[in-house]
Amino acid sequence: MKKIQNLLWLLVIAITFSSCNPDDGGSISGPDDNTFTQNFGATANRDFIGRVVDADNQPIQGVTIKIGSSTTQTDVNGVFVINNASVYQKFAYITAKKSGYIDGSRSLVPTIGKNNVKIMMIPFASQATIQSGEASEVSIYSGTKVKFDGAFQDENGNDYSGAVQVALFHLTPSDTNISSLMPGMLYAQTETNQEAILETFGMINVELRGSGGQKLNIKSGHTAEITVRIDDSQLATAPSTIPLWHFDEAKGYWKQDGVATKIGNKYVGEVSHFSWWNCDAFAQMVRLTVTIVDSNGNEISNAGVGLIANVNTYPVMGYTNAEGQVSGLIPANQTLVLNVYASYYTCNTNNIIYTTTIGPFSSDTTLPNIVVNLTNSTLSSTVQGNLVKCNGSNVTNGYVILNRYGNYSVSPVTNGAFSFSELYCSDDTQFTLKGFDLENLQTTDTIAYNFTVPITNIGNLQAYTAVNEFISYQVDGGAPVYLIQNVSGGLSAIGTPNMFPLYLNASNINGGLYIWGTTNLPGIYTTAQFSMEGNGVGYIASTTVNTLQFNLNHVGAIGEYIDMTFSGTFTDSDGLHNLIGVAHVIRDN
Repeated sequence: MKKIQNLLWLLVIAITFSSCNPDDGGSISGPDDNTFTQNFGATANRDFIGRVVDADNQPIQGVTIKIGSSTTQTDVNGVFVINNASVYQKFAYITAKKSGYIDGSRSLVPTIGKNNVKIMMIPFASQATIQSGEASEVSIYSGTKVKFDGAFQDENGNDYSGAVQVALFHLTPSDTNISSLMPGMLYAQTETNQEAILETFGMINVELRGSGGQKLNIKSGHTAEITVRIDDSQLATAPSTIPLWHFDEAKGYWKQDGVATKIGNKYVGEVSHFSWWNCDAFAQMVRLTVTIVDSNGNEISNAGVGLIANVNTYPVMGYTNAEGQVSGLIPANQTLVLNVYASYYTCNTNNIIYTTTIGPFSSDTTLPNIVVNLTNSTLSSTVQGNLVKCNGSNVTNGYVILNRYGNYSVSPVTNGAFSFSELYCSDDTQFTLKGFDLENLQTTDTIAYNFTVPITNIGNLQAYTAVNEFISYQVDGGAPVYLIQNVSGGLSAIGTPNMFPLYLNASNINGGLYIWGTTNLPGIYTTAQFSMEGNGVGYIASTTVNTLQFNLNHVGAIGEYIDMTFSGTFTDSDGLHNLIGVAHVIRDN
């Protein structure tokens, strides 16, 4: 039975409330962090892999990541890896900080294995400069605004006098990136010290900076007035008063702190300090676990799973992990609509490939596998391979990135092995892979591939920074063969012009491999179009008993790459053999 590897997101379902206060079990105790953290269980060591991006989904390098007492920085891909971080069994808090950005974070319920995390950071962008000692108002296009009385202090509690830069960010429930942009997750501590799941009616972040760039806040004992516009889709169901919550940046969860009043299409309330503030109704919660598979039982990763409650328009989105699973907290005793979406681009009009009604749930629930019967236009493939070091041994600390149109999936390696299960459109099959050996700080090149059904066999990717072209292959699961000498490729063999429309060749001290074919158009071919000859494989052509497929993924211009993978079986005098390989060769002519 597969283990749930990560909690990528928190499923929060919009609910219509006749009251903003669910039954809290009769507790009358006030909020107390020491008591509240007893809900998190014992401490445990867990592994994390994640990616930090900006609002355009571009990686941010050099972000300081902290989980418990462990710290690291993101690499050029915005990726970080922290193993054996000390967290709680039921709660982990990850912070992300870099100069020029508003602090980011993510909270989750960690699981055994690699926990995958995505954090989207917001750049610090001052909307206005105000002066201390003067009442002022700062607003943005949505009508969301803040009124200040002019009293400020620095992080040490000292009074501040001078210019104040104000950055105001309004995160709406309809924002498709809300789960990546918001801090922590929508998990909260009520004023009676109970756990709660939140339904947001909008949240804001206010950052104050002094003339020297130092962080500022409202002076102790003073308040500011916030006005938060309500989404049009929520206006009819928005209660007349709603609890306010602030995000505790030290603890990683929301805390009930005041009340906002509905005035027209906005909520208005007073706050005593700034970080993130949220206008939220709340409810009791249960944990829900969902696994998405195709009709063959293959788990589907990176599929969007959206939940909608009652008459609400916007689904709350999450994305399945490498094992097709997603898990999170949802309101108890509610009927929900569950939609499964093809990943970030559509193969049909509305992109929904499955829909059903689930619930209500009164206790933690793991649903039976949800089977998605894919159409001719939407397909699923498991991309699998092995990441190895330059000496041929397996990478033990690293990852592989799969990229489609700037949208990334990240797979950690387990003793070299990596795997992705991806949805894609039948008329758009190309993707790229790049592997990273974190122990030796070496990478592979970015190599182009095409999906095949049901499995896309990659073979071995070699993390060898100094090598920019190669052919590698493996016979019967034996030691990988890496050919990095005398590498050449093009549209006609050197010395034999126009003899073959495409050829690839490479060698090492023990021999080489030569591949030639009758076409240079990307596609999937057999030995009717491509043949090969080389050390350990002999001569393989259409006359050989075989099931080989040659996936010609990309043929670039001169000086660019020719990318091909090949896999299948062949028979020689010694019997049946399995063969898998990859060619990444710079075109010479």
